[in-house]
Amino acid sequence: MIKISIIGLGYVGLPLAHAFSKKYKVVGYDINKDRIDELNRGFDRTQELTQKEVEASIKNGMKYTLNIEDIKDSNIYIITVPTPIDKSNEPDLTPVIKSTQTVAKVLKKDDIVIYESTVYPGVTEEVCVPILEKFSELKFNESFFCGYSPERINPGDKEHTVTKILKITSGSTPEIAKKVDDLYKSIITAGTYLAPSIKVAEAAKVIENTQRDVNIALINELAMMFDVMNIDTHAVIEAAATKWNFIKLTPGLVGGHCIGVDPYYLTHKAQSLGYMPNLILGARQINNGMSKHIADKAIKFMVKNDKKLKGANILIMGVTFKENCPDMRNSKVLDIIKELQEYECVVEVYDYWVDKSDKETKPLRFIDELPFDSQKYDAIIVAVGHDKFKEITAKQYESMSRGEMIVLDVKGIVEKPTWRL
Repeated sequence: MIKISIIGLGYVGLPLAHAFSKKYKVVGYDINKDRIDELNRGFDRTQELTQKEVEASIKNGMKYTLNIEDIKDSNIYIITVPTPIDKSNEPDLTPVIKSTQTVAKVLKKDDIVIYESTVYPGVTEEVCVPILEKFSELKFNESFFCGYSPERINPGDKEHTVTKILKITSGSTPEIAKKVDDLYKSIITAGTYLAPSIKVAEAAKVIENTQRDVNIALINELAMMFDVMNIDTHAVIEAAATKWNFIKLTPGLVGGHCIGVDPYYLTHKAQSLGYMPNLILGARQINNGMSKHIADKAIKFMVKNDKKLKGANILIMGVTFKENCPDMRNSKVLDIIKELQEYECVVEVYDYWVDKSDKETKPLRFIDELPFDSQKYDAIIVAVGHDKFKEITAKQYESMSRGEMIVLDVKGIVEKPTWRL
């Protein structure tokens, strides 16, 4: 009988646990007590699951817990913890290592440990397996086995949910690879792809977001070039996209915990082996510089219109790392705010997706609703493309503006912006 423990109940682990709970006995484990308490009340702060879906998983027999005793009798452990970077842009494997230690303490003969966290090639077998062996005193590929099946969740996307995204799978032996593939195949309606090895599966995942990062960097660099040439970047993209094989992307901020993070895992591994990945690191530099570019534009427009910078009121619309999503982690909008605050501007934030009780929101000055007809702001930056923002008219932006209207449009959704990225 299969019993699954999902280790880590974030935007990846929770939907996966919910999907598995429809067919198997599942335990959801997390070290965050507040998270467990909320889920047991039917509330998911990531908004990946509705209250009905969380409650349905509990009715299916799933248990949300922070007690290691509750996962002891599982025979499949799926680790879905974050893989962030540190201040030096180096991989921080602490969550993966600690969760591996937790699982190792309850690991038994013939158990399978599957990793979904994004890592560089080699982490599962070279970092995690030795920990599993050390703490369990079991032998890899004799007494226990491993698999790797990278997550492909797109936060905030209600169309491409976990069961509707094709899943890469792999295992530490051919037999285990088949077992892992069959397990996921039983819930993934989009199907699975069995990779030839764990390292191939790890590498496939990390290049997905690296490729996107490099492509966006190209568009961002083109946007800055066309800005100097006084050419509308979006008009150029529309024209170029008439060719069938043109990859249509738009310029913007690259934040979050995937695209802006994963390339550093790949470059770390490459550099440790003596290869310098200049293109990937260059792309990272371009994308990381976009926040300053946008803030500088706002400052220049205010100076041009004789607006005093110290004490200037600036409205930031949207602070999450992407549209229609409550997640602020690694949001590059925060960097725009920091740049503006260095000029002693008063920065207010409006974002109807964000939970204002979250500790990450405390340093920010939020407003609960847009102050139309207030003539309050010296500049407005539309930083995130939330759906409701697309409904705001040029007249409404003008009614919030003090003096000459300055509206900077980062996402290409404003009717008549002063400047568009």
